[in-house]
Amino acid sequence: MPTSLDSALPAPHLESSRKAGDVEPFLSGKITYLAPLPLPTALPPHGPHIGELNEVYMDFGLGSPQVFMWQMTLGLPFSGTLMLAFLPPMLAAFLGVLFGYSQVEVWDSVLGVFDESYGYALVSGFCSLFIGLGVWHHNHKKRLQIIPTRFNRQRREVCFMPEDTTEPVFVPWESLSAWVIEAQGATQYGTHRQYGMGIGFQHGETLTSVEFPCFALSLAISHWEAIRGYMEYEIHDLKSIQDPQDLQGPDDPPHEGLHTFHNARARMHQQIRDGQRGRVSGFFWYLYHVMTLWTIPNHLTEWEVRRLQRMAPNALPDIMRQWSAPLPKEQWAKPSEELLRLSAQVRALHKRQSRRPITEIFAVVQRANPTDKRRA
Repeated sequence: MPTSLDSALPAPHLESSRKAGDVEPFLSGKITYLAPLPLPTALPPHGPHIGELNEVYMDFGLGSPQVFMWQMTLGLPFSGTLMLAFLPPMLAAFLGVLFGYSQVEVWDSVLGVFDESYGYALVSGFCSLFIGLGVWHHNHKKRLQIIPTRFNRQRREVCFMPEDTTEPVFVPWESLSAWVIEAQGATQYGTHRQYGMGIGFQHGETLTSVEFPCFALSLAISHWEAIRGYMEYEIHDLKSIQDPQDLQGPDDPPHEGLHTFHNARARMHQQIRDGQRGRVSGFFWYLYHVMTLWTIPNHLTEWEVRRLQRMAPNALPDIMRQWSAPLPKEQWAKPSEELLRLSAQVRALHKRQSRRPITEIFAVVQRANPTDKRRA
């Protein structure tokens, strides 16, 4: 789920004059605006933070639970316990054979080291498991309490639920601000780079925003492209933005679960038969899943998804549920002429200069279309 960026990073200044392509420098980096207006970025969309998605609205901020998190929560303590318990005795046996000890002496040293190590292994394993489950429980409670930002493409509006408020705030889609942050600083480990993506709006002196860190600048823009693509009717399902490995079949649910394990295993065997993958790679695939407790994380992910589906809708305010209801097609909001014109110019310029950064293309198009219009 989205988290706040490093506290040293500045908050963006969402003046009404900001537009896609603007750059706001600060001491250790810069903020580049992607909206308003929401122009196409030409990058592949990626939306791990997107939850429910249907023909009317999309929830952003709380993606579906992932199998990998359960694999780490359960698999790391289990694997760590095994390694702490058995690797030292194996090392003792190897050294004993290397230095020419007798079989009895080697066996005695193995038993002695195991007697000393397995207690530490069990304690550290249970402690790490307890910590992992505590982190999961904390995040799970946040999922049940936090109301995600909702994008309604039929109304072309965005619904925010600011903290410590009881009423949601509705923002026109084309006036929403979006930005990516690039920052770097020096630490004792070398140069540290930070990237992040955020969306929000400013009403007076109050800034309401959702931000989260990313691993790269292109990935941050891809997160925004997933939102923009949905609102502009270019994306219609979660699979296209959350399943890059194509592990969900046509009849599978949109979230991860037991089906992703079976699909991944079937694909792995097919790749071995086709010669695209070696048997050694297949062995390590099985080893990884054995060390992460096979299909238990998949079952737990499905359980968590069912629990969230039962409990989350009760937290929505009535006005937000009414706003989320579908509209007759003749009442659907239309994109502005300005957005359509600038989007066409961005696509045409990117086609001619595909190697040029998309943010520079935004700036060129905006300079070629000066306007005194003030956006909310």
